[in-house]
Amino acid sequence: MEKVQTGRVIEFYSNSCLVDANGFKAQCSILGKQDIVVGDSVNFEYQNKNDPKSALITSRIERASELKKKSIRGSKVIAANITHVGILLVQNPTTSTEFIDKWIASAKASNIEPFIINNKIDIDMPSAYLEKVDIYKNIDIEIFNISAKKNTGLRNLTNYLQDKCTIFVGNSGAGKSTLTSKLTGVDIKTKALSNNQGRHTTSISSLYMLPKNLEIIDSPGVRDVPIEGLTKEEIIYGFFEIYEASKLCKFSNCNHKGNEGCNVISMINDGEISKSRYNNFIKFLEQISDE
Repeated sequence: MEKVQTGRVIEFYSNSCLVDANGFKAQCSILGKQDIVVGDSVNFEYQNKNDPKSALITSRIERASELKKKSIRGSKVIAANITHVGILLVQNPTTSTEFIDKWIASAKASNIEPFIINNKIDIDMPSAYLEKVDIYKNIDIEIFNISAKKNTGLRNLTNYLQDKCTIFVGNSGAGKSTLTSKLTGVDIKTKALSNNQGRHTTSISSLYMLPKNLEIIDSPGVRDVPIEGLTKEEIIYGFFEIYEASKLCKFSNCNHKGNEGCNVISMINDGEISKSRYNNFIKFLEQISDE
């Protein structure tokens, strides 16, 4: 047994974690007050080479990305080394465009690529719902139409997820657990924990490392995100079509609320920018300006 090893954190508990080192799983304590989350690459050492329970994380390798939950009180890293965020969109319970746009902005602010999973397509979709889907299709957000319950469309989604580390987000009832279970082959709701804490998993984040370099992080507590923790620049970056349109406004300090020569308003009137996206853009900016 080598004393020093490197691995990925695949489960995180309150004061310890499970690390995968090339297929070997080690229960590790954490040295000091290191900020360790699921997805982190870490170095760990055995304090006693004859005791597999003596593993201790000594350092964290620099993260390629951090998915953060930001608020006015600060930010908390949810997971590390994620490349993509899959936003579940369903008609019942209704997924609001505000929820989707918050996650797009938050993902972009973390240098993570957002995409949309239109789940529950086995249920008839009214025209108003399809128009909501088209909002994001028109701004070139990748969209996958699936039914996790019926195993419809999962092959295309699985192919897309190869060579990526993905976390799924959605409102309660959106089918996140069902989808994760189908893709990983693990019953997420009854999964036994590796540190013998039983089968209650509501607060345990896990990384599933699957064939074809497909990685899925399941973080049960992640649903909505506050917009207040983002900066004005991060919000603008999250509405990239509005940002591009604003470059052609007559005045550089245009507030896009009816100023003379506003190209954003002109494109909205022409149907080239979604009114829903615009309304959320203004709403988010006003929210942070009130803080």
